Amino acid sequence: MTPGARVSAAIEILNSMADGVPAEQALTRWARASRYAGSKDRAAVRDHVFDVLRQRRSAAHFGGGEDGRALMIGQLRQQGADLDAHFNGEGHAPLPLTDAERTAPAAPTEQAVVWNLPDWIMPAFETSLSDRAEAVAKALQSRAPITLRVNLAKAEPASVAARLAAEDVMTRPNPVAKSALTVIRGERKIRNTSLYQQGEIELQDASSQAVVALMPKGARVLDYCAGGGGKALAIAMDPAVEVFAHDIDPRRMADLPERAARAGSVIHQLDAEAVGEKAPFDVVLCDAPCSGSGAWRRAAEGKWTLTAARLSELTEIQDTILDRAAGLVAENGHLVYATCSVLQAENEDRIKAFLARHAGWSCLFQHRFNVDDDGDGFYTAHLKR
Repeated sequence: MTPGARVSAAIEILNSMADGVPAEQALTRWARASRYAGSKDRAAVRDHVFDVLRQRRSAAHFGGGEDGRALMIGQLRQQGADLDAHFNGEGHAPLPLTDAERTAPAAPTEQAVVWNLPDWIMPAFETSLSDRAEAVAKALQSRAPITLRVNLAKAEPASVAARLAAEDVMTRPNPVAKSALTVIRGERKIRNTSLYQQGEIELQDASSQAVVALMPKGARVLDYCAGGGGKALAIAMDPAVEVFAHDIDPRRMADLPERAARAGSVIHQLDAEAVGEKAPFDVVLCDAPCSGSGAWRRAAEGKWTLTAARLSELTEIQDTILDRAAGLVAENGHLVYATCSVLQAENEDRIKAFLARHAGWSCLFQHRFNVDDDGDGFYTAHLKR
């Protein structure tokens, strides 16, 4: 595909999203209907779409509209690309720019447009992050780092980095977690490396790894909202720990047995009834459903689909999860709460509300991880009765 054809594909996908189709579904539909597109073409189109989603408001400003064509014009203009080279009408490229489209507007001055955030969330964003709000908002507009978790039960990071380099995957140490390596070249080769296939590495954000590394120790640990099981796998790097995983939707853990086997770990998956039967646990981790605002670089669509009503609903879900999980914690055990959110309403406020509801519990530790070149925005708190 030519650069112009890739832009046309991105325009098509963005327009389908305007009709309510989720980004991943729109990308999948396009890929299935475009068998001629190679892996590099699919990756380039995906990059176009997600670059727009991360900077949708400023792209609309510089493109003069909200449809796919305007958004792509605006995004490419922000990137300093040669618009005529992409919009030339040749082959499958978009039609040339009109006179109106050639007129570039002045830089935006509205704060929410510059920060690329919805208007309604600006007050909560600034309250939650204070003097870091602008830096975080701008960090969320760039692509997220690709980070590996080294399976410390099998290998050491320095050795893994050297062996990955031999397979043309270049990394650097990540200061957020001992087990973390940030990929600086060759990210599309990771799943084909011998280290990945032998369970010596997994893809996992560094802040997510650090949440696990900071957890209190315990012989029996439950990952209560396991999702795909990434944190359960990280916990299971310690062979002395018996690890259990539960999720309200067991389908999310469908590939966890295969991943655990590859890593050489044992993780016991529990349904709702079995969780009660196996309780109590020394440590219960609640990586609760949240806005995902700390990871909007990876799931940029969520920035625009989140509503105030949904945020309120999420905080109620988070309270319910904490209340239920508290009953699963052994005497002298720990309840660990975590989100990939930067919003105070989902983090510190939930801990305050929990302590107000549960006499005898205290918060021993809480920490925020910044959105930066090393990792996503996370929050974690350790509670004890």
